[in-house]
Amino acid sequence: MKATGFISLWTLVSLPCGPLANPAEREDVVKHAIKLHRGKGAVITQRRQWVLESCRKLSGLLRQKNVVLNKLKNAIRAVEKDAGLSDEEKLFQVHTFEIFQKELNESENSVFQAIHGLQRALQGDYKDVVNMKESSRQRLEALREAAIKEEMEYVELLAAEKHQVEALKNMQHQNKSLSMLDEILEDVRKAADRLEEEIEEHAFDDNKSVRGVNFEAVLRVEEDEANSKRNASKREVEDDLGLSMLIDSQNNQYILTKPRDSTIPRADHHFIKDIVTIGMLSLPCGWLCTTIGLPTMFGYIMCGVLLGPSGLNRIKSIVQVETLGEFGVFFTLFLVGLEFSPERLRKVWKISLQGPCYMTVLMIAFGLLWGHLLQIRPTQSVFISTCLSLSSTPLVSRFLAGSVRGDKEGDIDYSSVLLGMLVMQDVQLGLFIAVMPTLIQAGVSTYSSIFKEILRILILIGQILFSLAAVFLLCLVIKTYLIGPYYRKLHTESKGNKEILILGITAFTFLMLTITELLDVSMELGCFLAGALISSQGHMVTEEIMCCIEPIRDFLAIIFFASIGLHVFPTFVIYELTVLLFLTLSVVIMKFVLAVLVLSLILPKTSQYIKWIVSAGLAQVSEFSFVLGSRARRAGIISREVYLLILSVTTLSLLLAPALWRAAIMKCVPRPERRSST
Repeated sequence: MKATGFISLWTLVSLPCGPLANPAEREDVVKHAIKLHRGKGAVITQRRQWVLESCRKLSGLLRQKNVVLNKLKNAIRAVEKDAGLSDEEKLFQVHTFEIFQKELNESENSVFQAIHGLQRALQGDYKDVVNMKESSRQRLEALREAAIKEEMEYVELLAAEKHQVEALKNMQHQNKSLSMLDEILEDVRKAADRLEEEIEEHAFDDNKSVRGVNFEAVLRVEEDEANSKRNASKREVEDDLGLSMLIDSQNNQYILTKPRDSTIPRADHHFIKDIVTIGMLSLPCGWLCTTIGLPTMFGYIMCGVLLGPSGLNRIKSIVQVETLGEFGVFFTLFLVGLEFSPERLRKVWKISLQGPCYMTVLMIAFGLLWGHLLQIRPTQSVFISTCLSLSSTPLVSRFLAGSVRGDKEGDIDYSSVLLGMLVMQDVQLGLFIAVMPTLIQAGVSTYSSIFKEILRILILIGQILFSLAAVFLLCLVIKTYLIGPYYRKLHTESKGNKEILILGITAFTFLMLTITELLDVSMELGCFLAGALISSQGHMVTEEIMCCIEPIRDFLAIIFFASIGLHVFPTFVIYELTVLLFLTLSVVIMKFVLAVLVLSLILPKTSQYIKWIVSAGLAQVSEFSFVLGSRARRAGIISREVYLLILSVTTLSLLLAPALWRAAIMKCVPRPERRSST
């Protein structure tokens, strides 16, 4: 056994020497190594002779390497003593010699690393999968480190080559007289070199030693195959690497976010094509839904389904499309706030605060009850219940677009109550995202630490309440002292130039969004409050701003609803249609009944009739359950199957929402107001 291990060991040692031999010798070595590994085709004397020859070759290579290293050291000393070279040229030549020294040392180290790797493998137990996995991980780490070192060496050689070319140009320029234009271009070249050195960020070198950074193997896919048709050389392709796609071993796809050379403008053509395709296909899809009497947003969702992974798979930049779609949510909530004046907010603030809290508590209680009966973990039950308790603000905002705001003087209109409760749910969303890390820890904690987790959750709730108080205090200051002069200044400067007004309103919205984000409150709340503050300046101001912002909102909302369609999987829905319909109807009916029960307790007697409309608006599931579900799946709170069920139930509930809304409107709203409400 020891003899076989010894022979196999030196077999591996001799393999790195193979590239130095001719092809015939390499083939003989490989065939002989296979025979030795299989234990046949060679007698003991031949094996010993082959091992001795391999050892002799390896020792000869090591001696030759030492001779070359000594010559390099002498060459470095000679360069340092050469008085005819400038300090910069000396540094360059010494650096070139050091690169070659490093190459020789790394090659020798790789040989002995292979020996140690084989020794570790021979000592391992191959019946133990964990041991084999650990050995594989160590080999993978060694290969990654070797690849990084080789990449760094290649970059250094490219820099040396560039320096050599520049030195040759300088010698040519010194040997001939330059014209005035050549001198100007030479100065520009030097200034450009300095600019590249100043703006270049050494992100790779700066981050490779940061804690938590891992080396990964990736595939680089060129943007398209048109390079071959253009007869582009390999160098030209490498210089144009800005928009190549990288794919890692987990099948995640990456695109360039910041190029090394920031002086060259670049565009993500994949993203441009995705937006253009969504824009073109949204028109017929929205047109079709209008023809059959459905809201146009379902046409946009259908567009996302057709273009997404479950359809034609034409969308490449899914994350970028979803990010742009988030701005549709921001502007939608801004316009909702613009129609939702502070006076109306004051009128329904108690209902808006109490209603969502009671509904969430009841949903969690029912979730824990069903979870106990079905033997589901409490953390999973709490998460699913909280996800399903949220309702879609953009969807209901579309339902309320242009609706009548009240029936009688002094009555509470259903739109005020509904929007107030939805905004409070957005605040709860921010709270739940903040509590999610604690929920993850609670899933793996023992009962002895449950009290600590409960205390931590209470502290987080206190922080959120403090942040909300700070936000509303800031809004009071802005409304009293700042928003009036700010809008008058914008209105004065934007006469004949609407872009100043649009930019000023957008900047104010983003400022409120940033403030609420810094205070760990929902960004959507900041957009809503920005609209509500501007609406305090009067009806004329509201109309003027709405005419400017609505087209922007409409386009971005199309992108948002299309991004929802990217996560709808019709094949999964078809396979599990019976189960999904049962679950969706159960969730919708439960939310409707709970909302009616809660509103019956908190609404005044004169406004009890609006509870049916408000409950119908709250009976669907928010699209933000996609975000929460994806985070919970990555964190291990829910499984893949539960995640797909949440996505499907959310989608089906959004599809059922228009029918339920129309039924409530037909029942509760008088006929003259019904047309504008639907």
